[in-house]
Amino acid sequence: MKSIITMGGGTGQFTLLSGLKKYPVHLTAIVSMADDGGSTGVLRDELGVLPPGDIRQCLVALSEAENIMRELFNYRYDQGGFKGHNFGNIFLSTLEKITGSFEESVRVSGMVLAIRGLVVPVTTGNVALVCGHGDNACVGEHALSIATIEEKHTLRLEPAAYANPKAVAAIESADCIVIGPGNLYCSILPNLLVKGIPEAIARSKATVVYNCNLMTKRGHTDGFTVSNFVDEIERYIGKGRVDCVTYNNGAIDPELIEKYAAEGAPVLPPEQGFISGDLIPLGADLVSARPYIQKPGDPLRRTLIRHDSDALATLIIERCLKGL
Repeated sequence: MKSIITMGGGTGQFTLLSGLKKYPVHLTAIVSMADDGGSTGVLRDELGVLPPGDIRQCLVALSEAENIMRELFNYRYDQGGFKGHNFGNIFLSTLEKITGSFEESVRVSGMVLAIRGLVVPVTTGNVALVCGHGDNACVGEHALSIATIEEKHTLRLEPAAYANPKAVAAIESADCIVIGPGNLYCSILPNLLVKGIPEAIARSKATVVYNCNLMTKRGHTDGFTVSNFVDEIERYIGKGRVDCVTYNNGAIDPELIEKYAAEGAPVLPPEQGFISGDLIPLGADLVSARPYIQKPGDPLRRTLIRHDSDALATLIIERCLKGL
């Protein structure tokens, strides 16, 4: 059975795993630990726990338990003192307090949800995203929107983070490493900032796939093409290390684009002449026909335009994993 590593955080990784788990492959989700927004941010601040939100989404995506259990872990309170909080986040944070270990919390939650595969925090250090220096430093993922592109090039984790040995071992033995989709600076690159992760990717003989985002994000990736996204990834893992890049070349509903206009715009395809060497560009219609509907009580504004999990997974399995 082939081994696939997914790397990211947030809704993008949930979407990817939901599609990939339908195939006979072994899945390991390596998850960013830099999330500090919404329910996760409050729990980090008030309880001193590690961020549960992205981990919870991966656990639910890989769950083979009854649907009621998946709904329970995704349930978000929309009133009272718990308003804005997610049950699964509270469950994971409480388990961490009981066991004294975030990894044990993840393991037990995986048993409860009967997951197929593994969910591994990229680091077990308590870290924050930082960019810029001195008085201009931006701390926290949501502060990055005000940083210039030059300041974003100073992106780092504080304190310095070291890779979870389980993540390193999984990367080194993988057949395929799939990065993204997800917020470039807040969900994807925080994994690659962890000491030991880029080095493990360099040592691995796995095929590396990068799933480019459907949309740019205002203040983060304004005007980015597929080429720009790949360049940013390879700035951390090495030029030429991405073997395949998936991107959307299908139509997006103009009404959705208009609704999303304040947040970003469709990512432009690769420039002519961008593809060089052995990099394989994989364009396909990857937009979900079911746009996301904001849930009551959710304090964060979510992406309206999302990948089709089955289309993305099929593209990866059929075009990237075949022949390995």
